[in-house]
Amino acid sequence: MTHLSPYPVIRMRSNKSPQRIRFGYPWVFADEIVLDRRSRKHDPGTIVELQANDGEVLGLCAFNPDSKIAARMLDRNAKTTIDRAWFEARLLQAFDMRSRLYPDPFYRLIHAEADGLPGVIIDRFGDTAAIQPNAAWADRLLTPLTEALIAVTGVTNVIKNGLGRARKLEGLPEEAVVLTGSVDKPVPVKMNGATYFADLLHGQKTGLFFDQRDNHAFAAKLAKGGSVLDVFSHVGGFALAALAAGAGSADAVDGSAAALDLAALGAETSGFVGKFASIHGDAFEVMAGLVAEGRQFDLVVCDPPAFAPSKPALEAGLRAYERVARLGASLVKPGGFLGLCSCSHAVDSAKFHAASVRGVGRAGRAGPLIHTGSAGPDHPIHPYLAESGYLKSLFFRID
Repeated sequence: MTHLSPYPVIRMRSNKSPQRIRFGYPWVFADEIVLDRRSRKHDPGTIVELQANDGEVLGLCAFNPDSKIAARMLDRNAKTTIDRAWFEARLLQAFDMRSRLYPDPFYRLIHAEADGLPGVIIDRFGDTAAIQPNAAWADRLLTPLTEALIAVTGVTNVIKNGLGRARKLEGLPEEAVVLTGSVDKPVPVKMNGATYFADLLHGQKTGLFFDQRDNHAFAAKLAKGGSVLDVFSHVGGFALAALAAGAGSADAVDGSAAALDLAALGAETSGFVGKFASIHGDAFEVMAGLVAEGRQFDLVVCDPPAFAPSKPALEAGLRAYERVARLGASLVKPGGFLGLCSCSHAVDSAKFHAASVRGVGRAGRAGPLIHTGSAGPDHPIHPYLAESGYLKSLFFRID
C-alpha cells in the first residue's frame, strides 16, 4: 500500500545513507537533502516527512531550505501531529526531570535537541519563563508552544528572547518581547546561598547562566576566608557564590556596566556590602593592569564568552583561552586556585585543556588539575551531538 503523508515529503539524496538518522542523529544537512525547486518552495520552519531516497519513512522534521541544517528531527513517528498536545508531552517530560533535581523553579527547562525540541531554549525563573526560539519551526509554532508551557508549568509571564547568532543562521529577525504577563524589572534568583538578578529582556542570553550553577558551587568551596577575582563575571556568578560560602572579599570584572550593576545589587541584597567590588573594563586590560600592580588573589576564576563559536574561529579562540590562562595564573597567590571556563562549541575538552595548560606554563606557574566540570543536569547532552556538551571548566591549584 502506498504511504500517503499529510505533510510535505522531503527525501535524502541517493548517495547519502540514512543510517545515522535511524540510530538517533537529529540533524540532516543541506547537502544530504534533495533540494530541488519543489522542496525549496517550502517556507522555513515547515513540518515535513523525511524519507530515505528509497521511500523509507524516517520521521517528522522541521525543514529550512535556507539553513545549513536543513532538517531537524522532531518525532520518529511520522503519524503524529505537531500541536499543543505534542508540545505538552515534551514539556511534561522535561518538567518532571527538573522538578526532581531542583526544589525551586529556577533552571533550564528545555535544552534544545537533548529535550526533544530542537533549536529551542527555555529558562525558568519562578513564575516567569524565557523562550529562545532559535529555529524557524519554533518561531512559526510559538503560540502553541507558549500555551503548552503555561499549561505545564503554571508560569504567568513568558518572554520571547529572540536574540543571538543562532537565529541569524536560521534567517530569523532579532527581537525581545513579552508574550504574556508582565516583566518590567530584573528577576531575583536564589542560587548557592546568594541572590542574583537576571535582566530577562536586555541581558546576555536569557539573563542568567544556569549552566554554571554547579561550577559556582565547587569554586565557592575553595574561596572560604580568601580573596576572589571573578573575571568576565556577568552578574557576579562566581563572586556572589564565593561570598555566600565565606570568602573574605570578591572583585568582579566585566565589560558590561549594566551587568556589574546587577552584580552589585545582588551583593547588597545578599548582605555582602563591604566585601564586593566591581571593576568595569576590558577583561584582558584589567587583568594585565592587576598583574602590573602585583595584585594576587586566593582564587581567580575566568569565565569568558565563547571565543570560538564556530570552527573558523577555533585557532584564534584557543589563543585567547591561552592568554586568559596566562594572565589568570599570574594573579593567583602561591597555593591558591585558578578556575578556567569555556562555553565554545568548537573547542573540545582536549583542546581547551591544552590551551589552558600552555597559558599556565607561560605565566611561569604550575600545579595539579584538581577538578573538571561541565553544565548542570538541567543542560542534558544529546548523545549524538557533542555540541550540546559545550561547557567545560578546569580548576587548578597553583604552586
